[in-house]
Amino acid sequence: MADSATSLERLAAEAAGNVRAAANPHGREGERYTAVNSEKFRSLYASRVKVYPKLVGGTFRRLKWIVMALTLTIYYVTPWMRWDRGPNLPDQAVLLDFPARRFYFFFLEIWPQEFYYITGLLILAALGLFLVTSVAGRVWCGYACPQTVWTDLFIHVERFFEGDRSARIRLDRSPWTAGKVGRKAAKHLVWLLIALATGGAWVFYFADAPTLAADLARFEAPAIAYISIAAFASTTYLLGGIAREQVCIYMCPWPRIQGAMFDEESLLVSYKEDRGEQRGPHKKGTSWEGRGDCIDCGQCVAVCPMGIDIRDGMQLECIQCALCIDACDAIMDRVERPRGLIAYDTLSNQQRRAAGAPQRLSILRPRTIVYMAALALVGLIMLVALVNRSTLEVNILPDRNPLFVTLADGSIRNGYELKIVNKEHRERIFRIDIEGLEGAALSRPALADEAGSTVVVGVDTLRTARFFVSLPADRLEQLRGGKSALTFVATDLDNGETAVRESSFRGPAQ
Repeated sequence: MADSATSLERLAAEAAGNVRAAANPHGREGERYTAVNSEKFRSLYASRVKVYPKLVGGTFRRLKWIVMALTLTIYYVTPWMRWDRGPNLPDQAVLLDFPARRFYFFFLEIWPQEFYYITGLLILAALGLFLVTSVAGRVWCGYACPQTVWTDLFIHVERFFEGDRSARIRLDRSPWTAGKVGRKAAKHLVWLLIALATGGAWVFYFADAPTLAADLARFEAPAIAYISIAAFASTTYLLGGIAREQVCIYMCPWPRIQGAMFDEESLLVSYKEDRGEQRGPHKKGTSWEGRGDCIDCGQCVAVCPMGIDIRDGMQLECIQCALCIDACDAIMDRVERPRGLIAYDTLSNQQRRAAGAPQRLSILRPRTIVYMAALALVGLIMLVALVNRSTLEVNILPDRNPLFVTLADGSIRNGYELKIVNKEHRERIFRIDIEGLEGAALSRPALADEAGSTVVVGVDTLRTARFFVSLPADRLEQLRGGKSALTFVATDLDNGETAVRESSFRGPAQ
C-alpha cells in the first residue's frame, strides 16, 4: 500500500508540474503529459511536435492487438490462398487479373461488364461506415483503418528498440552516440522491411503470388512490379512511421465528414465532466468530498496517439481508439474510485445525468434505421443480381459501313458481329438462330472456321463470330422505312440455355 501511495503522489506531482507551453511541449522528466495537438497549441505554420504515446494495458488495447493481428494476417496471407477453378484458370483465391480483365474472389468471377458488383460493394462499405459511425463514432479510424493499423505496428517496433514513452523522450533529447545511432538504425531498418513486405503483398493481388515472388527474387519480374513495390513501400514508411497522426489530422477527409454522422445519441469516447470536476492531485487517505474523481495525472494524454486531451471535449483529432479509457480505468482502480470516468457516452446521457433522469442507450433511431434499411436494400439487390447472374452473354454489333449490300439476285444482305461470353469453366457450343424477319437466311463468311450456325466458345472466355443475314428481293416489303426488327437467339446445345438479343435489319426504303 505504501508503494501505491508513493506512486499516486508521484503522479500528482507530475500533474501539478505540467508544462503548457508550445516552446517546450514535453517539459522536464516530471512534466511530460501535455496534449501537444490541443487546439490552443496548434498553428497553421508551426512545426510538428512529435507525439510519444505510452503503452497501456486494458480491454481496448487488447481489442486493438486482436484487430491488428487479424487485419494484417488477412492482408499478407490472402494472396497466397488457393482456390481450384479448373484447368487453364488461375488458382489464386483473390486476384485482380488485368491481362485477362477479370477479378477473381474465391467462387466469384467478375467480368468488366459486371463492375456494378464492385460498385455495390463500395456502396455497402460506405453505408456500413455511416451506420457504425452514427452508433459508436470513429471506431473504424480507431481500430481497422490501414493508417491506424500500420501506425500502431510501427509504434510497437519503435517501442521495442527505444523503450516506452519516457525512454523515447530521453533518447531523442540525448546527444548522438553509437548506442543511439544503433537503436535508430535498427528501428528504421525494421520499418523499411515492413514497408517492403506491405508493398510486396500489394502487388501479389495482381499476379500469381508464388510465380511473382520467384520472379522478384530473380529480378526477372516486370518493371511495373518493382515500381509499385517501391511506391507503396515508401508511402507506408512515410505515413506509418514518420507522418503518423498528421495523416489523420490534416490529410484524411473523414474527420471533416464525421460530424454529419453524429447525433446526440451517438456513443463517443467522452470525459464525464460532471463526475471528474473539480480535478486536482489527490493523496491517499484524504477525503473526496467537494472535488471530482479526476486526479489530473495526465495518463489519458500520455497514451493518446493523436496527442490530444480527451478532457477538452469532442475533437476532430480524436480517432476513438479508447486507449484513454484503459489508462483512466487503471488509475481509478489505484485510487479506489469507480471506473468509467472516461467512457463511451452520449450527449443525451450527459444531459440526463445533469437533470437527474435515468440514462438509456438508443441504438434504433431514425438515422440508424435509414442506414440499416439502405444496407438491407442494397444487399438484397446485390444478392438477387448474384443469384440470377447469367453465365452467358451475347452482344450484337451490326455493320455500319455499309449498312447493307445489294446482291446480284436483288436480295439485301446485312453483316453482324456476335460477341459471345462464356462464363462457365467448360467449353460450350452454341447454335445461332434468327427470328422476326420472314424469309431471312443466316450464313457465315467463307473463311469462318466453323460450318453453319454453330459457334464454339472456350472455357471462361469471349468469342467473336461474324454472320450474314440475307433477305430475298420478294420479301423486301417487310422493310418499312428501310428497317425491320431482327432477333438473334444463341442456344447452348448441351443444356439448352438461351440468350436473346434484339437488333435490326436495314435495306432500301420501300
